[in-house]
Amino acid sequence: MTAPGLRRDELATFLRTRRARLRPADIGLPDGVRRRTPGLRRQEVAQLAGLSVDYYVRLEQGRGPHPSRQVLAALARALVLTRDEREYLFRVAGQSPPPVPGPSREVAPGLRHLIDAMTETPAYVVDAKYDVLAVNRLAAHFVGDLSAGERNMIRWMFRQPAPRPDDPEMLRFVRDSVADLRAAYGRYPGDRGLAELVTELLGVSPRFAALWAEHDVAERRPVVKRVTHAELGPLEFECRVLLVPETDQRLIVYTAAPGSPTREVFRRLADRVDS
Repeated sequence: MTAPGLRRDELATFLRTRRARLRPADIGLPDGVRRRTPGLRRQEVAQLAGLSVDYYVRLEQGRGPHPSRQVLAALARALVLTRDEREYLFRVAGQSPPPVPGPSREVAPGLRHLIDAMTETPAYVVDAKYDVLAVNRLAAHFVGDLSAGERNMIRWMFRQPAPRPDDPEMLRFVRDSVADLRAAYGRYPGDRGLAELVTELLGVSPRFAALWAEHDVAERRPVVKRVTHAELGPLEFECRVLLVPETDQRLIVYTAAPGSPTREVFRRLADRVDS
């Protein structure tokens, strides 16, 4: 009897295509053996996953049993699946995907190069918990010296005075931040750092506790921020929070309208930083 949610044909096709794309060298096997078809042999995948060849062949033929979570985890390792592919494998096999241990903190070199190339736009990268991981030279004027100060943007936000009631953009920015944090809290149920941050803020910030109690879950939307910087004066810019899917990180950029006073301030600041 087919298990609820198990899609045999889709599982079989997915396993075949993932096997076909792998070269022997990808898993440490010699490339010298002549092969009729590209990719690994079925027996090689079965051996890597610790399964019998007959069991694996039946899975690829769409007539195998309902695979257990242990079998799926072994197949994901053997086929070198990405996080998205691993999740897909579990779902087509009728299983809930295993939880991801915690937010990724490793910033890809290409993302670092990108923010460094944005010489007239403040930009920085945070993880799903909103710990700042990387900043460009202009952003340092807004997030401060991270080596000596607060690295978590949510904690920093709730240490500041509450936004004025007549500033709906900032009120929405704070609300969206908490909703985004709750979404991450649900994605990483085993992450100690996230749990400790939420527990801390619930204990010290009534504003955070009130928003957290609303149970809003949402991704970030762009918001116009109007701030008075101690050194740069009044500024108005759009704060965009862009998701980096492969790491669940966020790229945050402050974009000023062309020809605006803030754009000119950013340009002069960039000249001063480069000099």
